[in-house]
Amino acid sequence: MTQQVDDSNFDEVVLKSDKPVIVDFWAEWCGPCRMIAPYIEQLADAYRERALVVKCDIESSPGIARRFTIRNIPTVLYFKNGEVVDKQVGAAARSAFEAKLTPLL
Repeated sequence: MTQQVDDSNFDEVVLKSDKPVIVDFWAEWCGPCRMIAPYIEQLADAYRERALVVKCDIESSPGIARRFTIRNIPTVLYFKNGEVVDKQVGAAARSAFEAKLTPLL
């Protein structure tokens, strides 16, 4: 299951993680965000021992969205050692998200 992050806990959860982190930037009103939500949940379950998968609602966390220049959603950022190392903008198949995560493990 994915963890929710926001402006108050993002740095602690994401940037200080010792595992690779996938951050799904989304909003309730976003149709493509709802389309990829099951894939994000599946990745969270499948990789729970080796990676952290979190969701960040841009409506309730505008500071983080601005900080990472999130202009379109869904945007999925991939972090390793506190740095953005890859990204996926827009809806995609689960395999596309997994292909970006696998080299980070």
